[in-house]
Amino acid sequence: MKLVLTLIAAPNSNALTDAIIDRAAIALTGAGALVGGVSWLAGGEACDLEFDGITLDVADTTLAEAELEVDAVTQKIATRRKKLLIADMDSTMVTGETLDELAEFAGVKDRVAAITARAMNGELDFEAALDERVGLLDGMSTDMLAEAWKTVEYTGGAKTLVATMKANGAFAALVSGGFDFFTAAVRKELGFDFDQANVLMTKDGKLTGKVQKPVLDRQAKVDALENLTEEHGMTVDDAMAVGDGANDLQMISLAGTGVAFHAKPSVREQARICINHGDLTALLYLQGYRKSEFVV
Repeated sequence: MKLVLTLIAAPNSNALTDAIIDRAAIALTGAGALVGGVSWLAGGEACDLEFDGITLDVADTTLAEAELEVDAVTQKIATRRKKLLIADMDSTMVTGETLDELAEFAGVKDRVAAITARAMNGELDFEAALDERVGLLDGMSTDMLAEAWKTVEYTGGAKTLVATMKANGAFAALVSGGFDFFTAAVRKELGFDFDQANVLMTKDGKLTGKVQKPVLDRQAKVDALENLTEEHGMTVDDAMAVGDGANDLQMISLAGTGVAFHAKPSVREQARICINHGDLTALLYLQGYRKSEFVV
């Protein structure tokens, strides 16, 4: 068997049933695949089905038509385990948008959040949208950065994802269109090896409403992926990239395994691998890790 279908349900939901697995196997068989047995990665939550005889494109189309109501991802078995994790921060490693939370303290959260939503769905130019949002924070005390940080919550499975991949020799990088104050904190708490983000300009203990140029945008994320793989003697095929917004799409497309995680509609439409039900431990199941192997 050369290919694998991984089925993933929401954590601890027991939503992955024998009936769903049978539907997937029947769909693949009907498309001409030779399907092997079930290998459980976590009872009721994640399993593998090895198969051969059809291409990944055919398998993806067939499974989409089957409407399995769990995350269904097909991959080549030989290259599924990755050596580099490169992750977005906002709405990926953390549950919300840190700029939106910071704007709460300036009384402009609704205005900033509306711009954020459009930018992440690809409706606005990222840099222009970032400049507009940060401009609304002009004069805010830098003390509010620490206050905003207190409101940040990690996405389910975030720490386990990083810890497990690192324990198995992977390098973990956090590359965000957000701000270095927050990525530095996430790097420290979750154990990332590297972080890169935008820098808020300050003067006399206050935000100036400006971002240091050049802005870290979608191309900068691609550059980070290429630079990190080169520095560590890898190729982009060795990388797993994860994000949710339009500025993550190029990075996701370039990586060996690119994952749109609970992503914006425009991103889901363009990404081959989407996780819509599972938490971040889904990225471990995609690599063939069993739940018993997780580092927590």
